[in-house]
Amino acid sequence: MTLRRLLPLAILAALIATVFALGLDRYLTLDALRDNRSALLDIVKSNSVAAGAAFIAAYAAVVALSLPGATIMTLAGGFLFGVPLGASLTVVGATVGATALFLIARSAFGDILRRKAGPFLGRMAEGFEQNAFNYLLFLRLVPAFPFWAVNLAPALLGMRLVPFIVATGLGIIPGTVVFTAFGAGLGEIFDAGGEVSLKNVLSPPLLAGLVGLGFLALLPIAVRRWRTKSH
Repeated sequence: MTLRRLLPLAILAALIATVFALGLDRYLTLDALRDNRSALLDIVKSNSVAAGAAFIAAYAAVVALSLPGATIMTLAGGFLFGVPLGASLTVVGATVGATALFLIARSAFGDILRRKAGPFLGRMAEGFEQNAFNYLLFLRLVPAFPFWAVNLAPALLGMRLVPFIVATGLGIIPGTVVFTAFGAGLGEIFDAGGEVSLKNVLSPPLLAGLVGLGFLALLPIAVRRWRTKSH
């Protein structure tokens, strides 16, 4: 493996190490959002354009570095910017971050991960081979798969870049809107001194709806299989 291919991986590893060494991950919590909300809201109010750009950059970094804070960022987007703008910024940031990780995985260490992924990758291989776009759309719609894993698998299985970007952007919209809407109401919860639980967001009816959307995305794959067997 050449130095040029190793460089993105080295930069990624260095950035992740820096985040944890400096303790920056402690800001990716609801407690940090609650404690700093006045300052954050003042920044958004005084310069909304710069704040929006900074939010996109921060969200992209969280996703690209696979940090455990994307859900908190989505809630923060709703809290700081409201539902329409917050959801839009989140979709852009998440898609940019996912694309960065996709490109790094495909160019830098795809061969290594492909050998080590084993059964996990094998279970996804068939879906991506039959209809990569719809299968990825399904994985994005159903909130049962780790976001970082769904970023890596398509890269390791040879999915093309443009379909990856489009399926990612479309697939995360429903869940993003739900979490952003919940985040928009965090101010009242903070003021009341209440505890915030993500279980309050992902109710059974909502999960059922997202799973239903996911299976609709798989419909073209099912139709193709049926036609193949029929002939």
